[in-house]
Amino acid sequence: MANRGTPVAGAPAEDRPLARAFESVPAESPLAMPEQDFASRPVSSDRRPLNIDIWARRLLVVALALLPAAVAAHEMRRSIGLDGISPMEGIYLVLFIALFAWIAFGFSTATIGFLLLTVGKGRGVTPRPLHASERLQGRTAILLPVCNEDFLGVLGRLSIMERSLAQVLGGERFEFFILSDSNADNGEAERRAYLEMRDSFSRPVHYRRRALNIGRKPGNIAEWVQRFGGAYDYMVVLDADSVMSGQTMARLAADMERHPHVGLIQTVPTVMGAATLFARWQQFASRLFGPISAAGMIWWAGSEGMFWGHNAIVRVRAFAESCGLPELPGRAPFGGHIMSHDMLEAALLRRRGWDVHMVTADDSFEEFPPSMPDVFTRDRRWCQGNIQHVPLLFRVAGLHPVSRFQLFVGASAYCTSPMWLALILVVLGGAASGLWPPAAVLPSGALLAVTAVLLFGPKILAILWAMADPARRIGFGGATTMIRGVIADIILSILMAPVAMLTQTINLFGILMGRKSSWNGQTRDRDGMAIFSAIWLFKWHLLLGAGLTALAIRAGALGWTLPVVAGLFAAPLLAAITARKDLGRKAEQGGLFRVADPWWRTQSYRPLRFRWPTGAERPVIAANDE
Repeated sequence: MANRGTPVAGAPAEDRPLARAFESVPAESPLAMPEQDFASRPVSSDRRPLNIDIWARRLLVVALALLPAAVAAHEMRRSIGLDGISPMEGIYLVLFIALFAWIAFGFSTATIGFLLLTVGKGRGVTPRPLHASERLQGRTAILLPVCNEDFLGVLGRLSIMERSLAQVLGGERFEFFILSDSNADNGEAERRAYLEMRDSFSRPVHYRRRALNIGRKPGNIAEWVQRFGGAYDYMVVLDADSVMSGQTMARLAADMERHPHVGLIQTVPTVMGAATLFARWQQFASRLFGPISAAGMIWWAGSEGMFWGHNAIVRVRAFAESCGLPELPGRAPFGGHIMSHDMLEAALLRRRGWDVHMVTADDSFEEFPPSMPDVFTRDRRWCQGNIQHVPLLFRVAGLHPVSRFQLFVGASAYCTSPMWLALILVVLGGAASGLWPPAAVLPSGALLAVTAVLLFGPKILAILWAMADPARRIGFGGATTMIRGVIADIILSILMAPVAMLTQTINLFGILMGRKSSWNGQTRDRDGMAIFSAIWLFKWHLLLGAGLTALAIRAGALGWTLPVVAGLFAAPLLAAITARKDLGRKAEQGGLFRVADPWWRTQSYRPLRFRWPTGAERPVIAANDE
């Protein structure tokens, strides 16, 4: 096992101390990872016959989305187009129908997922159990990329997974790699913690900090593949805040061995570890509403699934031959390193004929940002990464049509917010200028009812799904507690929706104007937010709220705009209140947003402790700790 500091080759002697890195790793087993030529179709591209069944599924989902959109278009055309359609009315119709089709697509996916999980009992969306007669043959590396994280928390989560693997068949075929891109100060703390604790683990836990952070996370993983990938068949890619049970990792590895044409299997992680009120709310929504939508997406995606960059298993050689990412020409946001690499990597695997699947798993977890500002900071990076995919839709040869569709949907998702804002402004602006009375362009009562069903139907279906299983219902605290949480979720979602609408609109236009996103370590812990800081942060939301209020009063349409302006005016207070941990604890004690404990709460693990140089001991976040 190598254990060394690595200076940058060729660097001047006076610069080398700044570039030193530490690593404790096995012997290298290099594996080539060539940079992909996007302009040429790969020789090994997919040539399999058309799968009629999976394409019929996709046509069904699209039809279920377009049918209500067509009905809505007909109804709106009847109400505002009797004397011809003016340019302003045409803009209104285009925005309304496009957004209506968007929410209808989400509803159709959730409906199919609900049927799969209830009538179909979830067949086809969960990995098959590993039988006692099966023996894992391949070696699997579990990669934990970190960048200026709470390293004790990382080691605590690693200890949970390491002890879980010790209880499953084939657990000895797994090794851990901590791949650090932290700065020098944090790297030194990581080195001391790792050296203190590595002997506590029952299986190999390797650590490497890169000398230079090149290419961010995809560059970090690519460097591991090129140095060590030849010795491993599969890699389980995690985030610093991820936890996955040993049983699920073994099942995923067994599935990869049974199906040699599969290049990647992505689990659908749920949220854990919430402390603030905001995170507890999102944790509840993820656990209750997420599964039916995920099941529906898995059903129509088939072998053209998506990759979210973590909580997934990847065939190392397939990844190496398919996913060497070039640096894009030009300046940000469209040039430079590819930011949202994961979705593109799934498309590149499929481009070379490898199947990409998605599965649900009850014991695959991730953490959620603790506050609204932290979510929006992360969302801005995702926005830039997804917008970066737009030119790639036309530049990358040989992509599967579904892969192109997924990249397009990922980018267009960030266009819905400015579309909602434009729709509101068109309605109010037309009414205020006398082009139409507000009631003339608003949907009819029947169409409003259909819109409400499309918006809130997935939540109702999720409640029915949870009610159907007594154990699941108890996990949410019972029917009354669960419904109370759903009501609170709806109220908070209505308030947050206009905040997210304006934030994403500002982010999108800022990115298109060339203001690129930074990529620093994520904020994973927060307790509260100063109200004056929140007011300054959401100043544009307050100004828009004031402007919309004035415009709505002039247009005589204040009633239906009230939820929008209320959310905009409440943005600072909502952000400050929901970022508090004490309110999160009170919610937990009162049963609000209750979820079932993760699997390790029912097991006893030996806690790890790290002795700091001062001699004081601080506990690592372990299985039985908060």
